[in-house]
Amino acid sequence: MAESQKPPQTGIKVIVVGTGFAGLTAAIECHRKGHDVLVLEKFPELKLLGDIISFGPNSSRLFCRWPGVAEKLEPLSMRADSITLKSWKGETLFTQYWEGEDKEFGIRFDGHRGEFHEIVYNHAKEIGVNIRLGARVEDYFEDDKQAGIVLENGERITANVVIAAEGVRSKGRKIVLGFEDAPKPSGYAVYRSWFSADEIAKDPDTRFFTEGGDQHTAWLGPDVHFIAACMKKGKDFSWVCTHKDDADIEESWQLEAPLEDARKVLEGWDPIVQKILDKTPSPLIDWKLVYRDPLPTWISKGRRIALIGDSAHPFLPTSIQGASQAMEDGVTIAVCLREAGGPDKVQEAVAAFEAIRYERVKSAQKTGEQTRDIWHKADFEAAKKNPESMRLRREAWLLGFDAEKYAEDNYARTVEVLRRTGLDDIGEARKLHVPDSTDGYTEFSNANGKGSDKISTEAHAVAGTVIS
Repeated sequence: MAESQKPPQTGIKVIVVGTGFAGLTAAIECHRKGHDVLVLEKFPELKLLGDIISFGPNSSRLFCRWPGVAEKLEPLSMRADSITLKSWKGETLFTQYWEGEDKEFGIRFDGHRGEFHEIVYNHAKEIGVNIRLGARVEDYFEDDKQAGIVLENGERITANVVIAAEGVRSKGRKIVLGFEDAPKPSGYAVYRSWFSADEIAKDPDTRFFTEGGDQHTAWLGPDVHFIAACMKKGKDFSWVCTHKDDADIEESWQLEAPLEDARKVLEGWDPIVQKILDKTPSPLIDWKLVYRDPLPTWISKGRRIALIGDSAHPFLPTSIQGASQAMEDGVTIAVCLREAGGPDKVQEAVAAFEAIRYERVKSAQKTGEQTRDIWHKADFEAAKKNPESMRLRREAWLLGFDAEKYAEDNYARTVEVLRRTGLDDIGEARKLHVPDSTDGYTEFSNANGKGSDKISTEAHAVAGTVIS
């Protein structure tokens, strides 16, 4: 559908809370599908915050459907043709190429979160999405006829459905769970930095990052990994370091940290890593990885309020799927509301949304734990003999998925089950959507429960990876 063509209006009023990628995707897709959408964001202005963020082919296909967005993201995206994995001492384990994946699954976008966010936010505004900044939501409510929110100033706004997309501390979680739940330390945090690559380019030992196109390298050590990337044809440099951390996160999960803290974690590592640290400005961002117990449900008892993205299911960075799954949530709920046919079927649509998404997300979350454990608990002597065991798993069930088409194709049969079981019992409807892999990567989900660390050339071709 051309953006100039106004879609048929559904009469469904939607409130979206939060302008992260989950909230903006939900808002854009709700608008494109004919819903009347209002977005509320607590911050009075949006700033170019953050550093590296990754969108797999499964979510990047949505950018390509929003006129002009992919074209604006492309010059800002990292286009390394591979990732090289090294031991913490600097020994190269293997290089994993992306050529096969791009051909099999489509393009992906990796770049600066703030820059990407600005493009998506501006697109939402350009197509007519109503966004109110400086609107802090303090509470959620619902009854059988409507749902709504209460702003900090006491203003009450109602709609047919409310989508809570304001992250891990969403106040929408209380009405869904029935109680206040606090985030827990995951046991890990991430030092993060993004800066000009000028000094990297001047040093003969680090210049390889800025020559011959974008570069991507990861160093793996005991319970630590360090990933560095150069992008925009040698202009910008970014690195992240995941490390053990048991600090309390009751009040804040993003702090500033002196560069010296990262030096302590990475003491004795490859001299190239040390040189990167030498060129890194201080302070760093120290991002505490928040853990939440898996929720039994993402939707309220009245079936008018839905949690999406990090509000429902925080991901570990090693999954490389947190942002992608958030976008899949956003487009899925927009499709479900359209397929419902009108405001009187909103509760059915919200229940169908959770049924369609729940099992897929649960399995996708486990991939982050699996990659972290492969990297952080590596036997490097064994890895030298079988370097493929350290690769990033890239599987079709995850990356080749089209959430919009899947929701369109599967809404009717999902609702058929829900009408038989009732909207209070979503268990049977969820079973319709168990993915090919039920426990993270397919490699670890075979019949006897024992994954193999070896993968054939044929399997690489299917997975879209090329190993050298």
